[in-house]
Amino acid sequence: MRLTVVGNPGNRRVEMFTEAVLAAGLPRPRLLPWAEVLAGATPPPPGTLVRVDSPGDDCQVDQLLRRSATAARHGELVGLADAYAGLVDGMARVAAGGATLLNPPADVAVLCDKRRCHALLSAAGVPVPAALPEVGGYAQLRAAMAEAGWSRVFVKPAHGSSAAGVIALAVGPRRVQAVTTIEHTPAALFNSLRVRSYTDEAAVAAIVDRLAPDGLHVERWLPKAGLGDRVVDVRVLVVAGRPTHAVVRAARGPLTNLHLGNARGDLAELRAAAGPRGWSAAMDTCERVAACFPGSLHVGVDLMFLVGWRRHAVAEVNAFGDLLPGVLAEGRDSYAEQVHALTSGRWDRWRDSVGAGSAREVATCAA
Repeated sequence: MRLTVVGNPGNRRVEMFTEAVLAAGLPRPRLLPWAEVLAGATPPPPGTLVRVDSPGDDCQVDQLLRRSATAARHGELVGLADAYAGLVDGMARVAAGGATLLNPPADVAVLCDKRRCHALLSAAGVPVPAALPEVGGYAQLRAAMAEAGWSRVFVKPAHGSSAAGVIALAVGPRRVQAVTTIEHTPAALFNSLRVRSYTDEAAVAAIVDRLAPDGLHVERWLPKAGLGDRVVDVRVLVVAGRPTHAVVRAARGPLTNLHLGNARGDLAELRAAAGPRGWSAAMDTCERVAACFPGSLHVGVDLMFLVGWRRHAVAEVNAFGDLLPGVLAEGRDSYAEQVHALTSGRWDRWRDSVGAGSAREVATCAA
């Protein structure tokens, strides 16, 4: 088995996947840096299995993705649509040599566009929050919210990740509140690790208007269930169609990402609150999500149970959402699980089974 990893040198995901490959007794994967891919390196040949990792926060890679003459300042939210186009083009370059990608370009192109991903999941009957038609700025957003009768929404950059640029927006008769990681300056927007709240509507409008040209996806803000004094959701890793690893993310605010200082919750406590039937139904949903991306070895599903624990919905699906350090399933971490799925033939069997599924499901997910 010949393996190549497309990623940035020193990236933690790349290193952990490489460790899992070596632990399985396989040869060390070849590392093909993103910078070389975007500069025109020869793609991997047929017969190679290729894992493509996130381009990450490398300044040179970001500049190449955006085809920009200048590098973005650290954390600057700029050129998100251009970076997405560069990612899609880079994936196509990797695939051009005929290798088998463990996350195919077509899947990644949908997963990294929140609008397309939401539409695909909704068409497949996966429970997702309702979404507004695409809006081009703050005035149009407020008008669409009023027409829908919604007072609370999540405003998301169409091509963002890791909560970068996400705004939890609540509007009332006399005030607005926007909870976000965005630092708003007169010259630019920056993503930070500090969650802040804006109540000045002019500032909120300026932020939304700056984000809008790169595309926005707006979803209804559904009330999440809580444990103790925190709201919770779950990152579920689905490998070869099977939910394997799960991490509870617990927060006192609407943004639950762990890198923002939130806590890991108790999975056993959450499963008890959801009950056996509720948890089983949620895992069935995660399997249905994965079936919409049958070429991908793994997807990371952000799943939320709603207040009362009787319903659940999918908030996000991640192409590169497998960094779950310290979480084991049957003694394997998230990367060992992927290697096991490859070496045991489980990935091939799952892809065959998805391909042999009902014509309606396959057609829906491929649309």
